[in-house]
Amino acid sequence: MNKLWIVTFETFLRQIKSWSFVMLILGPFLMFGITIGAGYLGANGGQNTNKIAIVGGQPELRKSFIKDDKNDIDKSVTDFKTAKEKMDKNDLAGYLKLDIKNGKLSGHYYGTESLNSGIKARINNYLMQSQQQLNITRAQLTTGQIQALQQQPILKQSIQKKTGTANLAKIISYWITVIMVYMILNTYTSITAQEIASEKGTKIMEIIFSSTTALKYFFGKIFGVLLVILTQILIYLIGGWGGYIFVQSSSLTRSYVLQYQSLINSVLKNFLSINLVYLLLGVVIYTILAAFTGALVAKVEDASKAAQPVIMLNLAAFFITFPFQNNLNSIVVKVLSYVPFFSSYFMPLRIINDNASGLEIGISLMILLISIVLLATYIGKIYQGLMLQTDDSSFWKRFRRGLSYNK
Repeated sequence: MNKLWIVTFETFLRQIKSWSFVMLILGPFLMFGITIGAGYLGANGGQNTNKIAIVGGQPELRKSFIKDDKNDIDKSVTDFKTAKEKMDKNDLAGYLKLDIKNGKLSGHYYGTESLNSGIKARINNYLMQSQQQLNITRAQLTTGQIQALQQQPILKQSIQKKTGTANLAKIISYWITVIMVYMILNTYTSITAQEIASEKGTKIMEIIFSSTTALKYFFGKIFGVLLVILTQILIYLIGGWGGYIFVQSSSLTRSYVLQYQSLINSVLKNFLSINLVYLLLGVVIYTILAAFTGALVAKVEDASKAAQPVIMLNLAAFFITFPFQNNLNSIVVKVLSYVPFFSSYFMPLRIINDNASGLEIGISLMILLISIVLLATYIGKIYQGLMLQTDDSSFWKRFRRGLSYNK
């Protein structure tokens, strides 16, 4: 048992010390940092070019408008000359002239581009409300008449379920899950296949197999890679949670998080569930298969080709899910959600859409676990025969010869 853990930790430490693993871990965080940084610089650099100024001969109108809409207004500009100069230098999107003539409120916008719909709607709303107040003042109405004019219609809504948000959350959860499974599987099938294939035909393998069983050595290799995978997932979970806390508190992103809080919570609930177990077990069974294909290559130089069969199987499982994301009652979906190598894609799809019962999930997980144990045990028994073959024969010949070493 000690030799098993020696191989496990040796494989684990060698992988996490490599630059490829460091870059694999840092890559998503670097992209996140660059995106946030670019957004922050863009927001700061362009904060004035998207703003407008309020000018005119009515200071009270200007003050009341700025009081209602502070974010889109450059308060430092108060006169026509300054507004025009800043607009010509592209430091200002434009300026709005507010005026009252013969009891009629008017607004005239001068700009390099048309007003966006949000600002235009707020200006129209302000002009209408201010004109209404001006009309009431000029009409010298009584309090009762003013109250009668201020009556507003009532619109009520009775919403049973936020169907739109729920459906969008399911779609986002689906894509995050399948892309995460696909990327992690592709990465670690390649790593595992090359880890095994790189030792192919070396004299050290004969010495290793004379001191420990091939089964223990094979399991040690698999456990070592699995520790690397768990380390990466744990780092991503901790880093993702830290990133989520950051965007919640950042002035640049806080408003968006609050606006879509319900959607974000639904997506996190779908992802941080039994779907993570399927992701991990999917990686395990593909890793074992990748170790098998790595042991089947003819020589060390073929290590780069070792993972291709497993990657193609993963690619097929990934693309087969696409036509069925809106057809969960298909018999194909139900069958493949129990089939190893495919269930890590199809069962999470059913879980996200509430299409699988607890019993179905339990049966699917049991089949996947039993398949992993049987596959690992069988490959471990023929592992020595596969690894000690160095002749450049056909794939099937090497496979049949490996089976003859089953002990």
